[in-house]
Amino acid sequence: MTPTPQLSLGLLLTGAAGFVDVVGFIELGGHFTSFMSGNITQLGDALALGAWPVARITASLVALFLLGSIAGSMLALMAGKRWGSAAVTGFVVATFILTLVLAFLGFSPNQFMLALAAGAGAQNAILPSTGSVRLGTTFVTGTLFAVGQDLARALYRLAPPWRWAQHMLVWISLLLGGLLGGLGYRVMGINILLVPGTVYLGFLVAFVVRRPSKVVP
Repeated sequence: MTPTPQLSLGLLLTGAAGFVDVVGFIELGGHFTSFMSGNITQLGDALALGAWPVARITASLVALFLLGSIAGSMLALMAGKRWGSAAVTGFVVATFILTLVLAFLGFSPNQFMLALAAGAGAQNAILPSTGSVRLGTTFVTGTLFAVGQDLARALYRLAPPWRWAQHMLVWISLLLGGLLGGLGYRVMGINILLVPGTVYLGFLVAFVVRRPSKVVP
């Protein structure tokens, strides 16, 4: 089982990711900043149909997500256990700032939302794995499988009886984040990104202020 404090942080990060992904989905006209399975499916369809504009944007989103995951993982490794989470979160905050600046300057969503795809890729490296639940993830397909797998194993007493519920909470947090993102976008448009951006900024401050004082090998 994943300890409650770590699980709570992960749920908040996943909710923020769902919030951002819905805003990106609306701005991009049906593409995603963090749900790469959907983008890859659309890319395959676009290549088959010769829909090159769709192929370009979906391929670009996948590429930036991959680059962001590489950057986030490298930052976590280089900064070490003491500063890794802060370094990666700082990168994510920078992608929010870049996105809003480019939007203000008049760039198209197909351009300024690419920064958020990189941030989504990096986010998965913010929290180290603790227990069985993947913390702070920006996608939940594997999490849904984990719900079913752990529930089946619990029925045979091969897993903790309520571990499946922790996986379900991750799924619910993404759903609620997406719901809030969609509702917020109707009111504030692209400026609603200030809300999750503030959440990530809060995480950055917390990681800096409450960093581990001693690294345990």
